[in-house]
Amino acid sequence: MKQIEQWGVLELKFSGRKDGNPFTDYTIQAVFTGENGKTIKTDGFYDGEGIYIIRFMPEETGHFSYEVSGSFQDASTQNSESDLAGGFAVIAACSPRNHGPVRVYAERYLAYADGTPYYSIGTTCYAWANQTDDLQEQTLQTLAKSSFNKIRFCFFPKFYRYNTEEPVSYPYLRGVKRGQDQERAAKAMHIGFHTDKPVADITDFDCYQFNTEHFRRFDKRISQLRDMGIEADMILLHPYDKWGFSTMQRECDELYLRYIVARYGCYRNIWWSMANEYDLMTKTTAEWKAYGELVKACDPYNHLRSIHNCLKFYDHHEDWITHCSLQRIDLYRHVEETDHLLEEYQKPVVWDEIAYEGNIMMGWGNITGQEMVRRFWEAFLRGGHAGHGETYLDPDDILWWSKGGVLHGTSEPRLAFLHQIMQQTPGGFMKYGECGFDEVVGIPYTENRKTSWTEPAEFADYEIHYYGFEQPAVIEFDLPEEKKFRAEVIDTWNMTITDMGIHSGYTAIQMPGRQYMAIRLIREV
Repeated sequence: MKQIEQWGVLELKFSGRKDGNPFTDYTIQAVFTGENGKTIKTDGFYDGEGIYIIRFMPEETGHFSYEVSGSFQDASTQNSESDLAGGFAVIAACSPRNHGPVRVYAERYLAYADGTPYYSIGTTCYAWANQTDDLQEQTLQTLAKSSFNKIRFCFFPKFYRYNTEEPVSYPYLRGVKRGQDQERAAKAMHIGFHTDKPVADITDFDCYQFNTEHFRRFDKRISQLRDMGIEADMILLHPYDKWGFSTMQRECDELYLRYIVARYGCYRNIWWSMANEYDLMTKTTAEWKAYGELVKACDPYNHLRSIHNCLKFYDHHEDWITHCSLQRIDLYRHVEETDHLLEEYQKPVVWDEIAYEGNIMMGWGNITGQEMVRRFWEAFLRGGHAGHGETYLDPDDILWWSKGGVLHGTSEPRLAFLHQIMQQTPGGFMKYGECGFDEVVGIPYTENRKTSWTEPAEFADYEIHYYGFEQPAVIEFDLPEEKKFRAEVIDTWNMTITDMGIHSGYTAIQMPGRQYMAIRLIREV
Protein backbone atom coordinates (compact mmCIF):
# COMPACT_ATOMS: atom_id res chain seq x y z
CA MET A 1 0.00 0.00 0.00
CA LYS A 2 1.22 3.47 -0.86
CA GLN A 3 2.59 5.46 2.10
CA ILE A 4 2.78 9.21 2.60
CA GLU A 5 3.91 11.18 5.61
CA GLN A 6 1.63 13.39 7.64
CA TRP A 7 1.37 16.87 6.09
CA GLY A 8 2.97 15.57 2.90
CA VAL A 9 1.32 15.63 -0.53
CA LEU A 10 -0.55 12.79 -2.23
CA GLU A 11 -1.03 13.44 -5.95
CA LEU A 12 -3.47 11.49 -8.14
CA LYS A 13 -3.50 11.96 -11.93
CA PHE A 14 -6.30 11.05 -14.33
CA SER A 15 -6.90 11.38 -18.06
CA GLY A 16 -9.97 13.31 -19.12
CA ARG A 17 -11.72 15.47 -21.64
CA LYS A 18 -9.82 18.02 -23.70
CA ASP A 19 -12.66 19.42 -25.80
CA GLY A 20 -14.13 22.85 -25.08
CA ASN A 21 -12.45 24.64 -22.20
CA PRO A 22 -11.54 22.11 -19.48
CA PHE A 23 -10.75 24.92 -17.02
CA THR A 24 -14.41 25.95 -16.94
CA ASP A 25 -16.47 23.16 -18.50
CA TYR A 26 -15.61 20.12 -16.34
CA THR A 27 -15.06 19.26 -12.72
CA ILE A 28 -13.01 16.78 -10.69
CA GLN A 29 -13.14 16.28 -6.96
CA ALA A 30 -12.40 13.62 -4.36
CA VAL A 31 -13.56 12.61 -0.92
CA PHE A 32 -10.89 11.29 1.45
CA THR A 33 -11.93 9.28 4.52
CA GLY A 34 -9.69 8.60 7.51
CA GLU A 35 -9.75 5.78 10.03
CA ASN A 36 -11.93 7.82 12.37
CA GLY A 37 -14.56 8.28 9.66
CA LYS A 38 -13.77 11.97 9.14
CA THR A 39 -14.12 13.01 5.50
CA ILE A 40 -12.31 15.75 3.60
CA LYS A 41 -13.53 16.91 0.21
CA THR A 42 -10.99 18.44 -2.16
CA ASP A 43 -11.35 19.98 -5.60
CA GLY A 44 -8.94 18.95 -8.33
CA PHE A 45 -7.73 20.96 -11.30
CA TYR A 46 -6.95 20.67 -14.98
CA ASP A 47 -3.23 20.64 -15.79
CA GLY A 48 -3.39 20.68 -19.59
CA GLU A 49 -3.03 17.97 -22.26
CA GLY A 50 -6.06 16.08 -20.96
CA ILE A 51 -4.59 15.59 -17.45
CA TYR A 52 -6.63 16.24 -14.30
CA ILE A 53 -5.01 16.24 -10.86
CA ILE A 54 -6.19 15.77 -7.28
CA ARG A 55 -3.83 16.73 -4.46
CA PHE A 56 -4.33 15.92 -0.80
CA MET A 57 -2.47 16.83 2.40
CA PRO A 58 -3.26 14.33 5.18
CA GLU A 59 -3.30 15.92 8.61
CA GLU A 60 -3.69 12.69 10.58
CA THR A 61 -1.93 9.34 10.53
CA GLY A 62 -3.56 6.01 9.76
CA HIS A 63 -5.35 4.44 6.81
CA PHE A 64 -7.19 6.64 4.31
CA SER A 65 -9.48 5.78 1.42
CA TYR A 66 -10.60 8.01 -1.43
CA GLU A 67 -13.24 8.23 -4.14
CA VAL A 68 -12.91 10.49 -7.19
CA SER A 69 -15.87 11.94 -9.08
CA GLY A 70 -16.73 14.71 -11.52
CA SER A 71 -17.64 15.43 -15.12
CA PHE A 72 -14.07 15.24 -16.44
CA GLN A 73 -14.46 11.82 -18.07
CA ASP A 74 -16.00 10.70 -21.34
CA ALA A 75 -16.02 7.45 -23.30
CA SER A 76 -12.49 8.02 -24.61
CA THR A 77 -10.76 8.29 -21.21
CA GLN A 78 -8.76 5.38 -19.83
CA ASN A 79 -9.57 5.61 -16.10
CA SER A 80 -10.93 2.38 -14.61
CA GLU A 81 -13.10 2.14 -11.54
CA SER A 82 -10.08 0.96 -9.58
CA ASP A 83 -8.27 4.16 -10.58
CA LEU A 84 -11.05 6.30 -9.15
CA ALA A 85 -11.05 4.70 -5.70
CA GLY A 86 -8.29 3.40 -3.49
CA GLY A 87 -6.46 3.66 -0.22
CA PHE A 88 -3.12 4.62 1.28
CA ALA A 89 -1.38 4.80 4.66
CA VAL A 90 -0.27 7.98 6.38
CA ILE A 91 2.79 7.65 8.60
CA ALA A 92 4.05 10.15 11.16
CA ALA A 93 5.91 13.18 9.85
CA CYS A 94 9.54 12.23 9.36
CA SER A 95 11.11 14.88 7.11
CA PRO A 96 13.54 17.08 9.08
CA ARG A 97 11.56 20.31 8.62
CA ASN A 98 8.06 18.88 8.61
CA HIS A 99 6.21 20.38 11.57
CA GLY A 100 2.96 20.77 9.67
CA PRO A 101 1.21 23.99 8.64
CA VAL A 102 1.50 27.14 10.76
CA ARG A 103 -1.71 27.72 12.75
CA VAL A 104 -3.05 30.35 15.12
CA TYR A 105 -2.28 29.41 18.71
CA ALA A 106 -4.01 30.86 21.79
CA GLU A 107 -5.60 33.58 19.62
CA ARG A 108 -2.56 35.85 19.36
CA TYR A 109 0.34 33.55 18.52
CA LEU A 110 1.53 31.26 15.74
CA ALA A 111 2.65 27.65 16.05
CA TYR A 112 3.20 24.71 13.74
CA ALA A 113 0.55 21.99 13.75
CA ASP A 114 2.80 19.75 15.86
CA GLY A 115 2.88 22.42 18.58
CA THR A 116 6.32 23.90 17.83
CA PRO A 117 6.22 27.70 18.34
CA TYR A 118 6.64 29.69 15.14
CA TYR A 119 8.41 33.06 15.10
CA SER A 120 8.03 34.69 11.71
CA ILE A 121 11.34 36.03 10.39
CA GLY A 122 9.88 36.97 7.05
CA THR A 123 11.31 38.60 3.95
CA THR A 124 9.78 40.09 0.82
CA CYS A 125 10.76 39.18 -2.76
CA TYR A 126 7.68 40.21 -4.71
CA ALA A 127 8.61 39.01 -8.19
CA TRP A 128 11.38 36.47 -7.59
CA ALA A 129 9.44 33.53 -9.06
CA ASN A 130 8.85 35.42 -12.33
CA GLN A 131 12.56 36.02 -13.02
CA THR A 132 14.98 33.88 -15.05
CA ASP A 133 15.71 30.37 -13.81
CA ASP A 134 19.28 31.35 -12.88
CA LEU A 135 18.09 34.26 -10.75
CA GLN A 136 15.41 32.12 -9.10
CA GLU A 137 18.00 29.50 -8.20
CA GLN A 138 20.32 32.18 -6.81
CA THR A 139 17.47 33.44 -4.62
CA LEU A 140 16.87 29.94 -3.27
CA GLN A 141 20.58 29.58 -2.49
CA THR A 142 20.51 32.86 -0.57
CA LEU A 143 17.42 31.79 1.36
CA ALA A 144 19.04 28.47 2.25
CA LYS A 145 21.88 30.32 3.99
CA SER A 146 19.60 32.81 5.76
CA SER A 147 17.42 32.85 8.86
CA PHE A 148 14.24 33.59 6.91
CA ASN A 149 11.38 31.19 7.55
CA LYS A 150 8.77 33.03 5.43
CA ILE A 151 8.86 34.77 2.08
CA ARG A 152 6.18 37.06 0.63
CA PHE A 153 5.81 36.97 -3.14
CA CYS A 154 3.30 37.65 -5.90
CA PHE A 155 1.71 35.11 -8.19
CA PHE A 156 0.83 37.62 -10.90
CA PRO A 157 3.73 39.44 -12.62
CA LYS A 158 4.66 42.80 -11.17
CA PHE A 159 5.23 46.06 -13.05
CA TYR A 160 6.79 48.77 -10.92
CA ARG A 161 9.96 50.78 -10.47
CA TYR A 162 13.06 48.50 -10.53
CA ASN A 163 10.91 45.78 -12.08
CA THR A 164 9.70 46.76 -15.55
CA GLU A 165 10.80 43.72 -17.57
CA GLU A 166 8.36 41.17 -18.93
CA PRO A 167 8.06 38.01 -16.78
CA VAL A 168 9.33 34.65 -17.98
CA SER A 169 5.71 33.53 -18.42
CA TYR A 170 2.14 34.72 -17.92
CA PRO A 171 -0.62 33.06 -15.88
CA TYR A 172 -3.03 33.04 -18.85
CA LEU A 173 -2.80 31.77 -22.39
CA ARG A 174 -2.26 34.40 -25.01
CA GLY A 175 -3.70 34.68 -28.49
CA VAL A 176 -5.69 31.43 -28.39
CA LYS A 177 -9.23 32.63 -27.68
CA ARG A 178 -11.87 30.48 -29.29
CA GLY A 179 -14.85 31.81 -31.22
CA GLN A 180 -17.63 32.99 -28.93
CA ASP A 181 -15.24 33.11 -25.94
CA GLN A 182 -13.15 35.84 -27.57
CA GLU A 183 -15.48 38.74 -26.83
CA ARG A 184 -16.19 37.42 -23.33
CA ALA A 185 -12.50 37.17 -22.48
CA ALA A 186 -11.69 40.59 -23.94
CA LYS A 187 -14.40 42.27 -21.86
CA ALA A 188 -13.16 40.57 -18.70
CA MET A 189 -9.68 42.11 -18.97
CA HIS A 190 -9.15 45.81 -18.33
CA ILE A 191 -6.13 48.08 -18.32
CA GLY A 192 -4.46 47.83 -14.95
CA PHE A 193 -2.61 50.11 -12.52
CA HIS A 194 0.59 52.10 -13.17
CA THR A 195 0.44 52.28 -16.96
CA ASP A 196 3.18 54.87 -17.33
CA LYS A 197 4.80 52.78 -20.08
CA PRO A 198 3.25 51.19 -23.17
CA VAL A 199 1.09 48.26 -22.15
CA ALA A 200 0.77 44.88 -23.75
CA ASP A 201 -2.25 44.14 -25.91
CA ILE A 202 -4.33 43.04 -22.96
CA THR A 203 -7.08 41.59 -25.14
CA ASP A 204 -4.53 38.93 -26.12
CA PHE A 205 -4.94 37.27 -22.71
CA ASP A 206 -7.82 34.91 -22.03
CA CYS A 207 -8.65 34.93 -18.33
CA TYR A 208 -10.64 31.71 -18.77
CA GLN A 209 -7.63 29.69 -19.93
CA PHE A 210 -4.70 29.23 -17.60
CA ASN A 211 -1.11 28.82 -18.74
CA THR A 212 -0.22 25.65 -16.85
CA GLU A 213 3.51 26.14 -17.49
CA HIS A 214 3.33 29.26 -15.29
CA PHE A 215 1.50 27.35 -12.55
CA ARG A 216 3.92 24.42 -12.69
CA ARG A 217 6.82 26.75 -11.96
CA PHE A 218 5.09 27.83 -8.75
CA ASP A 219 4.45 24.16 -7.90
CA LYS A 220 8.18 23.63 -8.05
CA ARG A 221 9.17 26.76 -6.13
CA ILE A 222 6.59 26.32 -3.35
CA SER A 223 7.64 22.70 -2.82
CA GLN A 224 11.31 23.75 -2.71
CA LEU A 225 10.51 26.38 -0.09
CA ARG A 226 8.54 23.77 1.87
CA ASP A 227 11.52 21.41 1.94
CA MET A 228 13.70 24.28 3.16
CA GLY A 229 11.30 24.99 6.03
CA ILE A 230 10.20 28.33 4.57
CA GLU A 231 6.57 29.46 4.56
CA ALA A 232 5.29 30.63 1.16
CA ASP A 233 3.16 33.73 1.83
CA MET A 234 1.63 34.00 -1.63
CA ILE A 235 0.09 37.34 -2.63
CA LEU A 236 -2.93 36.50 -4.78
CA LEU A 237 -3.78 39.99 -6.11
CA HIS A 238 -1.87 43.26 -6.35
CA PRO A 239 -2.14 46.66 -8.12
CA TYR A 240 1.30 46.86 -9.78
CA ASP A 241 0.21 45.69 -13.19
CA LYS A 242 0.18 46.78 -16.83
CA TRP A 243 -1.43 43.67 -18.32
CA GLY A 244 -4.95 43.90 -16.89
CA PHE A 245 -4.67 41.13 -14.29
CA SER A 246 -5.47 43.51 -11.40
CA THR A 247 -8.74 44.72 -12.92
CA MET A 248 -10.37 41.54 -14.17
CA GLN A 249 -14.07 41.11 -13.64
CA ARG A 250 -15.26 39.22 -10.60
CA GLU A 251 -16.05 36.06 -12.59
CA CYS A 252 -12.42 35.78 -13.66
CA ASP A 253 -11.11 36.60 -10.19
CA GLU A 254 -13.20 33.85 -8.65
CA LEU A 255 -12.22 31.28 -11.29
CA TYR A 256 -8.57 32.11 -10.60
CA LEU A 257 -8.96 31.91 -6.80
CA ARG A 258 -10.71 28.53 -6.97
CA TYR A 259 -8.02 27.16 -9.26
CA ILE A 260 -5.11 28.43 -7.21
CA VAL A 261 -6.51 27.03 -3.95
CA ALA A 262 -7.19 23.65 -5.59
CA ARG A 263 -3.64 23.57 -6.94
CA TYR A 264 -1.56 24.89 -4.03
CA GLY A 265 -3.69 24.26 -0.95
CA CYS A 266 -2.02 20.85 -0.51
CA TYR A 267 1.30 22.45 0.45
CA ARG A 268 1.72 22.76 4.21
CA ASN A 269 3.79 25.94 3.90
CA ILE A 270 1.21 28.02 2.02
CA TRP A 271 -0.23 31.24 3.47
CA TRP A 272 -2.90 33.11 1.50
CA SER A 273 -2.44 36.89 1.25
CA MET A 274 -5.49 38.19 -0.59
CA ALA A 275 -3.70 41.32 -1.72
CA ASN A 276 -0.67 43.49 -1.39
CA GLU A 277 -1.77 47.08 -0.76
CA TYR A 278 -5.43 46.25 -1.24
CA ASP A 279 -6.44 49.91 -0.93
CA LEU A 280 -4.61 50.84 -4.14
CA MET A 281 -6.88 48.52 -6.11
CA THR A 282 -10.34 49.24 -7.48
CA LYS A 283 -12.14 46.42 -5.68
CA THR A 284 -14.77 47.20 -3.06
CA THR A 285 -14.75 46.14 0.56
CA ALA A 286 -17.64 43.81 -0.24
CA GLU A 287 -15.59 42.17 -2.99
CA TRP A 288 -12.58 41.67 -0.72
CA LYS A 289 -14.80 40.09 1.90
CA ALA A 290 -16.38 37.79 -0.70
CA TYR A 291 -12.97 36.79 -2.09
CA GLY A 292 -11.59 36.07 1.38
CA GLU A 293 -14.61 33.96 2.28
CA LEU A 294 -14.31 32.13 -1.04
CA VAL A 295 -10.69 31.17 -0.34
CA LYS A 296 -11.66 30.06 3.17
CA ALA A 297 -14.52 27.93 1.85
CA CYS A 298 -12.41 26.31 -0.89
CA ASP A 299 -9.46 25.44 1.35
CA PRO A 300 -10.10 22.25 3.35
CA TYR A 301 -6.84 22.79 5.28
CA ASN A 302 -7.65 26.22 6.70
CA HIS A 303 -4.31 27.80 5.81
CA LEU A 304 -3.51 31.23 7.23
CA ARG A 305 -5.31 34.08 5.44
CA SER A 306 -4.62 37.81 5.47
CA ILE A 307 -4.86 41.03 3.48
CA HIS A 308 -2.15 43.70 3.32
CA ASN A 309 -2.66 47.48 3.34
CA CYS A 310 -0.98 50.58 2.00
CA LEU A 311 -2.56 53.72 3.44
CA LYS A 312 -5.11 52.30 5.85
CA PHE A 313 -5.54 49.04 7.75
CA TYR A 314 -8.20 46.63 6.60
CA ASP A 315 -10.79 45.64 9.22
CA HIS A 316 -9.02 42.57 10.56
CA HIS A 317 -12.00 41.71 12.75
CA GLU A 318 -13.59 39.88 9.81
CA ASP A 319 -13.94 36.14 10.43
CA TRP A 320 -12.17 35.00 7.27
CA ILE A 321 -8.94 36.74 8.36
CA THR A 322 -6.68 34.61 10.56
CA HIS A 323 -3.96 37.18 11.30
CA CYS A 324 -3.10 40.84 10.71
CA SER A 325 -0.68 41.44 7.84
CA LEU A 326 0.34 45.07 8.30
CA GLN A 327 2.29 47.82 6.59
CA ARG A 328 3.22 50.86 8.65
CA ILE A 329 0.87 53.83 8.15
CA ASP A 330 2.82 56.26 10.32
CA LEU A 331 6.37 57.52 9.91
CA TYR A 332 7.27 57.15 13.58
CA ARG A 333 4.90 54.66 15.23
CA HIS A 334 4.22 51.20 13.83
CA VAL A 335 5.76 48.19 15.58
CA GLU A 336 5.43 50.21 18.77
CA GLU A 337 1.65 49.70 18.44
CA THR A 338 1.90 45.89 18.28
CA ASP A 339 0.52 45.20 21.74
CA HIS A 340 -2.40 47.61 21.21
CA LEU A 341 -3.28 45.97 17.88
CA LEU A 342 -3.16 42.54 19.51
CA GLU A 343 -5.72 43.81 22.00
CA GLU A 344 -7.82 45.39 19.26
CA TYR A 345 -8.02 42.41 16.91
CA GLN A 346 -7.32 39.43 19.18
CA LYS A 347 -5.33 37.90 16.32
CA PRO A 348 -1.62 37.47 15.59
CA VAL A 349 0.07 40.64 14.34
CA VAL A 350 2.64 40.30 11.56
CA TRP A 351 4.30 43.51 10.34
CA ASP A 352 5.05 42.39 6.79
CA GLU A 353 6.33 45.82 5.78
CA ILE A 354 8.06 48.14 8.24
CA ALA A 355 10.18 49.81 5.52
CA TYR A 356 13.20 48.16 3.94
CA GLU A 357 16.91 48.25 4.57
CA GLY A 358 18.45 50.04 1.61
CA ASN A 359 19.38 53.32 -0.04
CA ILE A 360 16.82 54.05 -2.75
CA MET A 361 15.15 57.45 -2.95
CA MET A 362 11.81 56.48 -1.38
CA GLY A 363 11.59 56.66 2.40
CA TRP A 364 10.09 53.19 2.60
CA GLY A 365 13.29 51.77 1.13
CA ASN A 366 16.23 53.46 2.85
CA ILE A 367 16.38 52.63 6.54
CA THR A 368 19.58 51.28 8.09
CA GLY A 369 20.24 47.73 9.11
CA GLN A 370 20.31 48.89 12.74
CA GLU A 371 16.84 50.39 12.45
CA MET A 372 15.50 47.28 10.75
CA VAL A 373 16.77 45.13 13.63
CA ARG A 374 15.38 47.55 16.22
CA ARG A 375 11.92 47.30 14.66
CA PHE A 376 12.09 43.51 14.77
CA TRP A 377 12.99 43.51 18.47
CA GLU A 378 10.17 45.94 19.26
CA ALA A 379 7.65 43.79 17.40
CA PHE A 380 8.71 40.50 18.97
CA LEU A 381 8.96 41.74 22.56
CA ARG A 382 5.47 43.22 22.24
CA GLY A 383 4.10 39.83 21.16
CA GLY A 384 4.13 40.17 17.37
CA HIS A 385 6.26 39.42 14.33
CA ALA A 386 8.07 41.48 11.70
CA GLY A 387 9.16 41.25 8.08
CA HIS A 388 12.40 42.14 6.32
CA GLY A 389 13.12 43.55 2.90
CA GLU A 390 16.17 44.97 1.16
CA THR A 391 16.33 47.76 -1.44
CA TYR A 392 19.93 48.66 -2.19
CA LEU A 393 20.51 50.31 -5.56
CA ASP A 394 21.94 47.97 -8.19
CA PRO A 395 23.24 48.74 -11.71
CA ASP A 396 21.04 45.97 -13.11
CA ASP A 397 18.04 46.83 -10.90
CA ILE A 398 18.26 43.46 -9.13
CA LEU A 399 16.84 44.51 -5.77
CA TRP A 400 16.15 41.70 -3.32
CA TRP A 401 12.75 43.20 -2.41
CA SER A 402 11.53 42.60 -5.94
CA LYS A 403 13.72 40.18 -7.89
CA GLY A 404 15.67 38.33 -5.21
CA GLY A 405 19.25 37.33 -5.98
CA VAL A 406 21.71 38.00 -3.16
CA LEU A 407 21.62 40.09 0.01
CA HIS A 408 23.85 43.13 0.49
CA GLY A 409 22.63 44.43 3.84
CA THR A 410 23.63 43.93 7.45
CA SER A 411 20.39 43.04 9.24
CA GLU A 412 19.85 39.37 8.35
CA PRO A 413 22.47 37.78 10.69
CA ARG A 414 21.08 39.89 13.54
CA LEU A 415 17.60 38.59 12.79
CA ALA A 416 18.95 35.05 13.06
CA PHE A 417 20.34 35.98 16.49
CA LEU A 418 16.94 37.36 17.54
CA HIS A 419 15.29 34.13 16.39
CA GLN A 420 17.64 32.14 18.62
CA ILE A 421 16.73 34.35 21.57
CA MET A 422 13.01 33.89 20.88
CA GLN A 423 13.40 30.12 20.77
CA GLN A 424 14.67 30.26 24.36
CA THR A 425 11.42 31.80 25.67
CA PRO A 426 9.94 29.67 28.49
CA GLY A 427 6.56 28.37 27.35
CA GLY A 428 7.39 29.40 23.80
CA PHE A 429 5.63 32.75 23.42
CA MET A 430 6.37 36.34 24.37
CA LYS A 431 4.05 39.16 25.38
CA TYR A 432 4.46 42.81 26.34
CA GLY A 433 5.23 43.15 30.03
CA GLU A 434 4.99 45.94 32.58
CA CYS A 435 7.82 48.37 31.91
CA GLY A 436 9.22 51.81 32.49
CA PHE A 437 8.80 54.77 30.19
CA ASP A 438 12.13 54.27 28.43
CA GLU A 439 12.25 50.53 27.82
CA VAL A 440 10.35 47.67 26.20
CA VAL A 441 9.89 44.51 28.28
CA GLY A 442 8.95 41.09 26.95
CA ILE A 443 7.83 38.25 29.23
CA PRO A 444 6.39 34.76 28.63
CA TYR A 445 2.69 35.13 27.84
CA THR A 446 1.66 32.66 30.55
CA GLU A 447 2.85 34.97 33.32
CA ASN A 448 0.25 36.91 35.34
CA ARG A 449 1.10 40.57 35.57
CA LYS A 450 -0.49 43.60 37.14
CA THR A 451 -1.77 46.00 34.50
CA SER A 452 -1.83 49.21 36.53
CA TRP A 453 1.22 51.46 36.29
CA THR A 454 0.31 52.96 39.67
CA GLU A 455 1.23 49.74 41.48
CA PRO A 456 4.67 48.13 41.53
CA ALA A 457 4.88 45.11 39.20
CA GLU A 458 6.16 41.77 40.34
CA PHE A 459 9.11 40.52 38.35
CA ALA A 460 8.39 37.59 36.09
CA ASP A 461 10.68 34.56 36.20
CA TYR A 462 11.97 35.54 32.76
CA GLU A 463 12.19 39.06 31.34
CA ILE A 464 13.95 40.82 28.48
CA HIS A 465 14.37 44.58 28.86
CA TYR A 466 15.21 46.27 25.56
CA TYR A 467 16.63 49.79 25.18
CA GLY A 468 16.65 50.29 21.40
CA PHE A 469 18.34 53.48 20.27
CA GLU A 470 19.18 54.53 23.85
CA GLN A 471 22.70 54.01 25.19
CA PRO A 472 22.64 53.70 29.00
CA ALA A 473 25.87 53.04 30.90
CA VAL A 474 24.03 51.50 33.86
CA ILE A 475 20.55 50.10 34.52
CA GLU A 476 19.13 49.76 38.04
CA PHE A 477 16.60 47.15 39.20
CA ASP A 478 14.86 46.67 42.53
CA LEU A 479 14.60 42.88 42.40
CA PRO A 480 12.73 40.85 45.03
CA GLU A 481 14.99 40.10 48.01
CA GLU A 482 13.70 36.53 48.29
CA LYS A 483 14.42 35.62 44.66
CA LYS A 484 17.64 35.29 42.70
CA PHE A 485 18.02 36.28 39.06
CA ARG A 486 20.79 35.70 36.59
CA ALA A 487 21.40 38.88 34.61
CA GLU A 488 22.69 38.86 31.04
CA VAL A 489 23.55 41.81 28.84
CA ILE A 490 22.54 41.16 25.24
CA ASP A 491 24.18 43.19 22.49
CA THR A 492 21.58 42.75 19.76
CA TRP A 493 23.78 44.26 17.05
CA ASN A 494 27.12 42.60 17.85
CA MET A 495 25.23 39.40 18.72
CA THR A 496 26.84 38.73 22.10
CA ILE A 497 25.47 37.66 25.48
CA THR A 498 27.48 38.62 28.61
CA ASP A 499 26.76 36.92 31.92
CA MET A 500 26.56 39.56 34.68
CA GLY A 501 26.11 37.13 37.58
CA ILE A 502 23.35 36.41 40.12
CA HIS A 503 21.41 39.27 41.69
CA SER A 504 18.59 40.00 44.14
CA GLY A 505 17.31 43.18 45.79
CA TYR A 506 18.76 46.47 44.58
CA THR A 507 20.94 45.80 41.53
CA ALA A 508 22.95 48.04 39.22
CA ILE A 509 23.87 46.38 35.92
CA GLN A 510 26.83 47.95 34.17
CA MET A 511 26.19 48.55 30.44
CA PRO A 512 28.62 49.36 27.59
CA GLY A 513 26.92 52.66 26.75
CA ARG A 514 26.00 51.53 23.23
CA GLN A 515 22.72 51.44 21.38
CA TYR A 516 20.63 48.31 20.73
CA MET A 517 21.31 46.67 24.07
CA ALA A 518 19.05 44.49 26.20
CA ILE A 519 19.14 42.87 29.62
CA ARG A 520 17.73 39.40 30.21
CA LEU A 521 16.72 38.40 33.75
CA ILE A 522 16.29 34.66 34.41
CA ARG A 523 15.15 33.45 37.81
CA GLU A 524 17.45 30.89 39.36
CA VAL A 525 15.54 27.93 40.81
